[in-house]
Amino acid sequence: MVVLLVIVLVVVAGVIAVYWWQRPMLLTGTGYAAHNACAVTQVSGREDPETDLPPNPLVPYLRESVDGDQTTGSLFGVLAAQHAWYTEGFGCTLDGDRPELGTASAATSEGNPFTDAATPAADPALDAALAKAFGDDLPTEQADALGTRAVVVAKGGELVAERYADGFDATTPQLGWSMSKSATELMTGMLVKQGVVSLGDDHLRPEWTDGRADITVEQLLRMTSGLEWDETYDLGTPITQMLYGERDMGAYVAGLPLESEPGTVQEYSSGSTTLLCSVLAERTGLGADLPRQKLLAPLGLSSGVFEPDAAGTPVCSSYLWATPRDWTALGQFALQGGEWNGEQLLPDDWMEQTLTVTDVTATDDPGYGMAWRVNVMPDGSLRWPNLPEDTFYASGHDGQKIIVVPSEDLVVTRLGFTPEADDEPSEVELVADAIAALR
Repeated sequence: MVVLLVIVLVVVAGVIAVYWWQRPMLLTGTGYAAHNACAVTQVSGREDPETDLPPNPLVPYLRESVDGDQTTGSLFGVLAAQHAWYTEGFGCTLDGDRPELGTASAATSEGNPFTDAATPAADPALDAALAKAFGDDLPTEQADALGTRAVVVAKGGELVAERYADGFDATTPQLGWSMSKSATELMTGMLVKQGVVSLGDDHLRPEWTDGRADITVEQLLRMTSGLEWDETYDLGTPITQMLYGERDMGAYVAGLPLESEPGTVQEYSSGSTTLLCSVLAERTGLGADLPRQKLLAPLGLSSGVFEPDAAGTPVCSSYLWATPRDWTALGQFALQGGEWNGEQLLPDDWMEQTLTVTDVTATDDPGYGMAWRVNVMPDGSLRWPNLPEDTFYASGHDGQKIIVVPSEDLVVTRLGFTPEADDEPSEVELVADAIAALR
């Protein structure tokens, strides 16, 4: 009996040890599940959050439960629990307790030409282009893997085509993931125009008394801050720790050491953009309401929800939800160089600076300007040879794209859920076909 008891205790101790060893990874899974279930149901208004969970060995064991505005994600319903709290206007925030975020400012659709626009008339050539983007010509399994959920095409500032997958329509907000960075870049330009901040501002955090004090706003936008980072979604990496393990994401990123001299190396970093928003939120005194007052309301993006962390910092790297039409409006704003309803909201040369790729000694993302990517690569080649040279775009995880072609006065938005298939060829083909159809 004593031997059996010892064996049982050893096994239990081993299980507990393995659990605590793996707990950071488990919290990533349960945090993702809690936030996803909360946002898909409360922000997007859908009832199928499981369809937004990427393939992962943990998925069959994840459980979500809802209690009012609180959504809990856990393993087997008991382990590694994470809680997401819904706040009207601010979406869902991970924290042990309900965060105090204040009241969200109103953001109406006033001035947005796309919100209430009539459904575009059928056009055989455009309809055929959209059909290919949805994989109508593919076997069902491949079309499902492509996962296109929405396509919107605007020409000359007017909607000319749109299509939505079953369960989605023109009023369904969808998560842009890293397209949030491109939206943040435009908001930063608006604050520069207002004199709130400048690209050359440094000494951005009071605790930075070493080389980090030299980091500028522009370097955070260009991903050349030099702060240590790893964008790999894996156990213990900065990106998973920031999104699923930190109440104050900006402070976490600010506490990372330098690994290169600011301005010399480009390394894609979601931390840089969220850190920037912590600076902007503090400088304006607006906290979580920053994007609503300084981006969403001025552009009439009434569907937009920019989710914050528990400290009230908008998670500007990843968490902007908006309808496909509102995402298209952001692209249109960029296409127009910051002019909106007769008012110049960006500095006159902002988009020129945005689309200028600076020299660095190394990069993991050639052709990355200030949070938007360009078609002409640093060596002069074209990223997408069958699209015009002046094409630029915003891109997000799982196949989100806003592709802008100034020479064609064209904006094409594609949203979907594509965790495994290569969606980019279909998006490039969509834009090329749209150009041909509209000439």
